[in-house]
Amino acid sequence: MRKITVNSDFTLPVRSEKQIASNVLKGSLGNLIEWFDWYVYASFAIYFSGAFFPAHNPTAQLLAAAGVFAIGFFMRPLGSLIMGRLADRHGRRTALTISVLIMATGSLIIAFVPTYAIIGIWSPLILIATRLLQGLSLGGEYGTSATYLSEMASPHHRGFYASFQYVTLIAGQLFALLVQIVLQNCYTNAQLTAFGWRIPFGIGAIGALVVLWLRLSMEESDQFTRHNQHQTKAGTLRLLMRYPKQIVIVIMMTLGGTIYFYTYTTYLQQFMINSVGMAKEQVALINFAALLVMIILQPLFGALSDRIGRRPLLIFFGLGATLGTVPLFTLLSHATKDWQALGLMVGALVIVSGYTSINAIVKAELFPSEIRALGVGLPYGLTVALFGGTVNYVALWLRSLHHESLFFWYVSLAAAISLYAYVFLLKAHRSQFEGRKRS
Repeated sequence: MRKITVNSDFTLPVRSEKQIASNVLKGSLGNLIEWFDWYVYASFAIYFSGAFFPAHNPTAQLLAAAGVFAIGFFMRPLGSLIMGRLADRHGRRTALTISVLIMATGSLIIAFVPTYAIIGIWSPLILIATRLLQGLSLGGEYGTSATYLSEMASPHHRGFYASFQYVTLIAGQLFALLVQIVLQNCYTNAQLTAFGWRIPFGIGAIGALVVLWLRLSMEESDQFTRHNQHQTKAGTLRLLMRYPKQIVIVIMMTLGGTIYFYTYTTYLQQFMINSVGMAKEQVALINFAALLVMIILQPLFGALSDRIGRRPLLIFFGLGATLGTVPLFTLLSHATKDWQALGLMVGALVIVSGYTSINAIVKAELFPSEIRALGVGLPYGLTVALFGGTVNYVALWLRSLHHESLFFWYVSLAAAISLYAYVFLLKAHRSQFEGRKRS
């Protein structure tokens, strides 16, 4: 098979676009299922919380369920460490296959676990243990998937193919929302509370098994095959510590991106309901439509990065998020029409697409093959756990103090920190981010 040398590390065999697309699809579809399972838990907690956490106060039940959700979130860094090491030492295909297998097993357990009324304290304990495992799975998926997509994509279309990581991530969220809407129209609240909440977990388990079958047939990354198989230090923390600047860049890049992303894809819904006063049904439709637009934007931005380079898009995001967050929320707080709220949300998602579409490939290009999955996944997982996972808490805490507007400035400050990394810290790595111009 003929090879093309892009740089010293990205030397790839020439595959047909059909082969590449097939491998990218298999590598990224797991994101859809894993994020579907992740969001299904949050979406259906209102129905199943009483089954695991019996209490006279429904709020206490939801808080207990939310606590388990948070525990799973904070397992992501450990998942990044374990799966990243596995991917760098034993192959991207192996790690991705194990990751989706864990998620499938977890969803299947939740779908059939007996309630507290049947097995007592064992019911919530099983739920907690299962969510811990799923947190490990989700934590390992990002870095390994980013690594696989970056290594499998053709040189001139690497940004385009890598963008499908967020296409499938957002699609998983939309699929969870769609399943919720369908079930709410098919069953009563009593039926959903009694048994209906188990259906989406069953769907997630079946979907994960399909992805597992697909991943078993995907090709291993040639870069791993050439560089990592016989390296005893591949995927170790000691090796990772040789790249402190790259670690700092990943953390600073992720800080603004993850806070902004979760602000506009999760907290914004609560803001429109609680602060703007919009109906829940309106907000659900606005959120669905805006996220659908965001899916379309990802490959467009990814393809653009292949032509003009990655840094211009990252700087576009950094400037837009730093300067635009406060005005966007201010305008949204005075929105009186659905189309106004939708337009503002889409505007915010256009800005963040400068980050989401290409952040994985930029981070992957910072590290050599033998430490790439761990180098991308671990600092990302730590940053997301500390800052992405706390977005709603920080926003609601400031709102409780009657200083909700301070949250908008908090988002802007985080984006400004990322902007500094895009403008100054990535300069030394510019040759890696020039897209088609240097390929």
